[in-house]
Amino acid sequence: MRSGSSFSVHGITFGGSAPLVLIAGPCVVESRELVMRTAERVQRIARKHRMPVVFKSSYKKANRTSARSFTTIGMEKALAVLEEVRRDLGMPVLTDVHTEMEAAAAAEVVDILQIPAFLCRQTELLQAAGRTGRVVNIKKGQFAAPADMALAAEKVRETGNRRVLLTERGTTFGYNNLVVDMRGLEIMRRTGYPIVLDATHSVQLPSGAATTSGGQPEFIFPLARAGAAVGINALFVETHPDPRKALSDAASQLKLDLLEGLIKQVKAVDSARRATVRS
Repeated sequence: MRSGSSFSVHGITFGGSAPLVLIAGPCVVESRELVMRTAERVQRIARKHRMPVVFKSSYKKANRTSARSFTTIGMEKALAVLEEVRRDLGMPVLTDVHTEMEAAAAAEVVDILQIPAFLCRQTELLQAAGRTGRVVNIKKGQFAAPADMALAAEKVRETGNRRVLLTERGTTFGYNNLVVDMRGLEIMRRTGYPIVLDATHSVQLPSGAATTSGGQPEFIFPLARAGAAVGINALFVETHPDPRKALSDAASQLKLDLLEGLIKQVKAVDSARRATVRS
């Protein structure tokens, strides 16, 4: 793919010299009320700071530490909630898909299909997502080298779909820990695809709390600032009004009250980087 390539979805451009995009929302659709309340506030904050925004929430969490963990309120019900966000708030929507059949169903109501990190090598899933024509966001596996993501993206491109995002979300560092190698952002950038930093999954401690994943949310801000300094096209943040009560990723989501402060810091760093590059 040509370096610096870009594409648009619902008027939001990813890549090239386009403004930094925010991708934000609760980890999973817990209820209609939670999703709509969070989406409305995320939209208000993003508009206030003139930041393009995509709403994110999963209709199902298929990868859980324990079989007893919450997964979904029901696929059809959750997708209907996401469709309401898209229709009534006019926000582009991103959600995870886990199987070829799910890709086709989700593509009917969302703008961006996300391939979970553990599934980033699943050829048939990548191809099914590509064939929908929707933007495909591929999360780099915790086990994958940054350069390997060009091969994952090529599986989507072979379907004729060139609208691909690549997301960094941390690399396995021993047991129950992740580390973000900032060199990986630059390595993936060289593929030419727009690059996203997931600042919340990157602070997870996988299976670090016995039957659930732990987290170190105090590192969300410094990681996001560092990513903006290196140069990213979008910042991915899972955010919840009260993370302690979240039904998924409670230990790593950003408290919604802190989102505006994060945006201010990241935009300031991004602006400084762009000014330096131009000079």
